[in-house]
Amino acid sequence: MLALGKSTASAHRRYVIRTMAFMSGYVAINVAAIFGAFDDIGSPVAAWILALSVSAPVVGQIWATLALMKESDEFVRAVTAKQFILAAGLAMAIASVWGFGESYADAPHIPAWIIYPLFWACFGLVAPFVRSSR
Repeated sequence: MLALGKSTASAHRRYVIRTMAFMSGYVAINVAAIFGAFDDIGSPVAAWILALSVSAPVVGQIWATLALMKESDEFVRAVTAKQFILAAGLAMAIASVWGFGESYADAPHIPAWIIYPLFWACFGLVAPFVRSSR
């Protein structure tokens, strides 16, 4: 485990708090949807408001990660940025392969929102291998 400086430890604490705040809203909206709270939405405007409401915490959590990078020391910033970039590239590559599979190979459709959990899965896969800022 890396020994974190005081400012980096504070940045990580703020990241955890921000992530928990954003993801609690995300979970609450999705749990409500699973239990049918939004099944009777008849208006396209209301449906888009719901789509934007469930997307807002995702955007907020991405901001929290970028804020972590900004608020951390140079080493943590560089390692986290490298992990973020590699995970984004891997997630986009997988999404592109699957999308072309849908278009040309009759693969089953997967909703576009899956890129968000796919990105974090890729982040988790690459993180143990990125331990240097080089």
